[in-house]
Amino acid sequence: MSNSVGVGVEFDAIRKSFGPVEVLHGISFSLQPGRVVGLLGENGAGKSTLMKILSGYEAPTAGLLRVNGQPCAFKGPRDAEELGIVLIHQEFNLADDLTVAQNIFLGHEKHKGWFLDDAAMARDTAAALAQVGLSVPPDRRVRDLIVAEKQLVEIAKSVARRARLLIMDEPTATLTAAETERLFALIAQLRADGVTVVYISHKLDEVERVTDEVVVMRDGQFVTQQPTQGLTRHAMAKLMVGREIADLYPARDPRPTEGAAALRLEGFGVPGWAEGWNFEVRPGEILGFAGLVGAGRTELFEGLLGLRPARGRVWLHGQALPGDGGFSNPRAAADAGLTYLSEDRKGRGLHVHMGLRENLTLMALQRYARPWLDPAAERRALEQAQREFGIRAGSLDVPASALSGGNQQKLALARVLHPAPRVVVLDEPTRGVDVGAKREIYELVQRLARQGLAVLVVSSELMELIGLAHRVAVVRAGRLVATLDAAGLTEETLIAHATGVAETNHVHA
Repeated sequence: MSNSVGVGVEFDAIRKSFGPVEVLHGISFSLQPGRVVGLLGENGAGKSTLMKILSGYEAPTAGLLRVNGQPCAFKGPRDAEELGIVLIHQEFNLADDLTVAQNIFLGHEKHKGWFLDDAAMARDTAAALAQVGLSVPPDRRVRDLIVAEKQLVEIAKSVARRARLLIMDEPTATLTAAETERLFALIAQLRADGVTVVYISHKLDEVERVTDEVVVMRDGQFVTQQPTQGLTRHAMAKLMVGREIADLYPARDPRPTEGAAALRLEGFGVPGWAEGWNFEVRPGEILGFAGLVGAGRTELFEGLLGLRPARGRVWLHGQALPGDGGFSNPRAAADAGLTYLSEDRKGRGLHVHMGLRENLTLMALQRYARPWLDPAAERRALEQAQREFGIRAGSLDVPASALSGGNQQKLALARVLHPAPRVVVLDEPTRGVDVGAKREIYELVQRLARQGLAVLVVSSELMELIGLAHRVAVVRAGRLVATLDAAGLTEETLIAHATGVAETNHVHA
């Protein structure tokens, strides 16, 4: 990319409507070549819609888009890519059945005469993967990658296509600290090479660190464009939500210490991922799980739900599960009172092409069969969930794919809680969620615990676990190595246990 020339963009009174609902209201601002610009706003502010217009996935209803001073009307993303504009989607745009190299060159294949030049594509793929710090073979099937590796493949795809304006939507949501540092180094190199970067993130410390300026949107409108230097994170958050942000984490109730465990695991594991886990969580307790990406947290809970082969003993509210291992399937777990929010919102959390009503009630359909399905009752349940979870939608008669990422997450939370579980596992519950919605989700978690549910939270954000949980279990290389009281806990302590710097003896708080 050393010879890249950045792309300059001007949005002139851009409007966008979906049916009768207008989501962008006359957006006007410009992006200068070779700058790293943070695009900020709450979920539903219109950021992703505006970037889809810039990258050719959507067309504006009104207004004009200029690229390098020339009016542009893209017919699709290929038109935008020909000008060097590439969008890295927050929700992965990868074909699971193809290899990494095939995904990176999909639609841009290299040829040698009449035949595909597989050797050249493998060579260029390896170079792009090296730039983003991912060590996987180019011929690895994408379905065999973990979520963090898929994110890095998306970034490598843009590197291989020599983007001149690169849009990154929540690029570090699934990355470890080391992978994030590698990405920041890549962004610095892109800037030095004159590439324009639009950086969308709800992690304001990252925005503060890597951007030259910020653009703030709110409710589909442009708010301000300011240099990052001199803007505090608090000021950014206030501009995003239009009001002062109270303390992010609600007051924590005392940890329950009496009564039987709601969930207890002994010697539980998933072959190849996790081994010998022992822990218990009581009703009303919030138990966090920290660890590096690939430590085995998600895989273990997928084993508990029957999504992976597992072995070990499980007790739910004092009753032992028959046999060795977890539940036979997620339906059996839900019937027993345990539900799971997947970290993969698009792949396993929601059916994004189905309606909001169908997504909400799918796990509790028997409640609405009298004996025939009662759509009116489902509609009332959706309206109640919209109020309780703050789901923002222009219409309730749209597919889940029409919602912003944060509102999809709220719908996914409503869905797993709709069967009225007594134990709930939340895997990365605030991934891709803005600061205002995070507060709402944290309050929801506290409310669930107050209602007597046992809540297990898997998160890559260490401060989230410290601020939310009563105790934090730390996982390293598939083993649970420490369980620590969250009171007085620091990020440094968690990182020390997660990386093996601290003592690895299992400590019970």
